[in-house]
Amino acid sequence: MNLLDLPHFRILSNKETEFDRQIELETIETPSACPHCGCVSNLYRYGKREQLFMDLPFHGKRIGLLVHRQRYQCRECQQTFLERLDHTIDEKRNATKRLVRYIEKQSLKRTFVSIAEDVGLDEKTIRNIFRDYVNKMEKEVQFETPNWLGIDEIHIIKPRCVITNIEDRTVVDLLPNRNKETVVRYLQQLRDRKRIQYVTMDMWKPYKESVQAVIPHAVIIIDKFHVVRMANDVLESVRKEIRAELSPKQRRGLLHDRFILLKREHDLTVQEQLILETWTKNYETLGDAYRLKETFYSIWDCKKRDSAIKKYQEWREQIPDTLRLAFDPLLKAMDHWETEIFAYFDHPITNAYTEALNGLIRAMYRLGRGYSFEALRAKILFTEGVAKTKKPAYPKRKFLDSEVLYDSIMRVNAGWTFESDDKPILLGVDISTLTHMLELGEI
Repeated sequence: MNLLDLPHFRILSNKETEFDRQIELETIETPSACPHCGCVSNLYRYGKREQLFMDLPFHGKRIGLLVHRQRYQCRECQQTFLERLDHTIDEKRNATKRLVRYIEKQSLKRTFVSIAEDVGLDEKTIRNIFRDYVNKMEKEVQFETPNWLGIDEIHIIKPRCVITNIEDRTVVDLLPNRNKETVVRYLQQLRDRKRIQYVTMDMWKPYKESVQAVIPHAVIIIDKFHVVRMANDVLESVRKEIRAELSPKQRRGLLHDRFILLKREHDLTVQEQLILETWTKNYETLGDAYRLKETFYSIWDCKKRDSAIKKYQEWREQIPDTLRLAFDPLLKAMDHWETEIFAYFDHPITNAYTEALNGLIRAMYRLGRGYSFEALRAKILFTEGVAKTKKPAYPKRKFLDSEVLYDSIMRVNAGWTFESDDKPILLGVDISTLTHMLELGEI
């Protein structure tokens, strides 16, 4: 019994097979009163019922507890009842409470099928335990509303919205979609949302409309990486047009060398510079597109908004008619989002860490292919040990008007106290910790 650690039960028998062990038990204590009328003396035994409850696996074997549960009848109210097991058993799940706690933790790290096979419960039961646990964690785990809020997206079956704390490099939440209604609902339920000063995002109109509707005081900044990436997209479209007219051997060469075209010029090796020069000299349009791409990138080296706007206007005038159509999507985006794009030069904040997170989420999804979005979200937000915290502010001593004491000479002394919240402040899921745990296979 010491090994089983079930002090409320007595072992009757112990049977074992290759994969399972079944332990027959009966309770030691008898009920002290009728749960219906409270009578304490007129109770008598009224038959038994056998019930099977699963327990924690032991030595690689599934453990089943076959409880001989006594039934009672009260002579006063004539009601029947079974003896209570709620000190140990979760009757809703047909399992011990410690097994339920074990499943809660494991469900954030393993597939439901593997857990079900190990503990002997149905997969549907594992899913229900996971769902209830996530609902509980949603209420208990409250991340601090960030000063710098990041909004981005990740494709898992369909586009999902990722919310980050840019200043502290943490993940705050994942939303099931990127619709305006969903984002507005999320922003509205944020505590202290007035503290949000800046919001970085990509050029997705519902994000902008959501922020303007709920937190209009926040400065919207388009993530520069989304903007400059469009210049690379233009270069890729030009490369593909040229590639279609080449011989098979040349097409393979240009396909292989596309990474050189997408690299920044100052990052190229000597050999890569020679390869780049070969392509850009032989194909003038490709050379013009590459130089325009590099000049566009250099706009973001400016330190002030005015100089950046001036440099952009000069760059725009350099686009030849032959490339005007290719650069049209980028030019339209610059026109529609000009205020938010150039806000970066007043507040140089980016979603760089959100982009790093996107790669992590894709890797997690590959490792756990078949996970639902809800399961993947819970693994990211609620896995033990990944949350980043900070200490609460030092408590201030405050005057208590109600605590006025009179000493022996009737002199009034003021009472003082400390007001403190000892709980650490949760900043979100630390991206570096999440990366480390993923690399170790702990998630």
